[in-house]
Amino acid sequence: MSEIRQDIVTGKHVIIAVERGKRPHDFSRKEEVKEREFCPFCEGNEKETPPEVAALRDKSNLKADTPGWRIRVVPNKFAAVNPEEKLKLLQTGIYTYLTGKGAAEVVIESPDHHSTLGSHNLQHVEDLLQIIQDRFLNLSRDKEIRYVQIFKNYGSVAGASLEHPHWQIISTPLIPTVQIEELKGAAAYFNEHGRCVFCTMIAAEKESRTRLVAENDFFIAFCPYASRYPFETWILPEDHQSTFGSLTEGEITSLARILQGIIHQLEEGFNPPYNLIIHSAPVGDAQANHFHWHIEILPRLTITAGFELGTGIFINPIAPEIAAETLKL
Repeated sequence: MSEIRQDIVTGKHVIIAVERGKRPHDFSRKEEVKEREFCPFCEGNEKETPPEVAALRDKSNLKADTPGWRIRVVPNKFAAVNPEEKLKLLQTGIYTYLTGKGAAEVVIESPDHHSTLGSHNLQHVEDLLQIIQDRFLNLSRDKEIRYVQIFKNYGSVAGASLEHPHWQIISTPLIPTVQIEELKGAAAYFNEHGRCVFCTMIAAEKESRTRLVAENDFFIAFCPYASRYPFETWILPEDHQSTFGSLTEGEITSLARILQGIIHQLEEGFNPPYNLIIHSAPVGDAQANHFHWHIEILPRLTITAGFELGTGIFINPIAPEIAAETLKL
């Protein structure tokens, strides 16, 4: 029997269509085999990108924009926003718009074109998260910036225009609509119950354990009750934290362990295209009691079609309870 479940934060609905009969093995797919083309992110092609703004390099070569790096951060060559733009609110007829103030950066995960987040060693993932946090904090210092979005697209279906493993960071002078909805829902729950809704979810998932994927000293991962996508998985710090920028060195180590473990499970199981999105509090709200930062891993194994676009209601053919059992570490 299908179930129409409601997200406890946003109030949005999801149909868990179990009668469609999908099982985890139904999503197994062959790895995309592409003819190797020129890649500007590969080692040796550093001059094909804008000058790096940060890098983790071997001590033998600390010169910027040359080979010998392990992780490299560069401005997006085709950025949708510009850090040099003067922020203005303008009007054209009945419409208003902001000038495109903001920054767009690419975090190149590794010099190895064929590496993946699940295949890196643990230390490399720790270093990757540390440099991403450093850039997050750096971009947050701009007084005209209200939100910094960190995300990773893996696979062409998930929007990755280049195969080489990378993340993106985009800062904007406004809080995006998705975050506004999430923040409003979290604030409403806090005002009614006096407690963070995400902390409440963590307690419930720890008690039931039916959707629990993994847990360690600082983090918990579970498939959310109202999962929009098959094998959708969230990672949250167990103690309340509102911003990704507050992570300590020890917490980054724990996050690297649980994140890599889940991605490795996905890659080994059926290597799906996915989006990985970090939801953090807006810039300046580092002590928000109602919001709890988290990572959402969204495998793209189903197609968003007319019903989803027309209603905003996702149809998920895999119950999160089954997905969690498959991904459990």
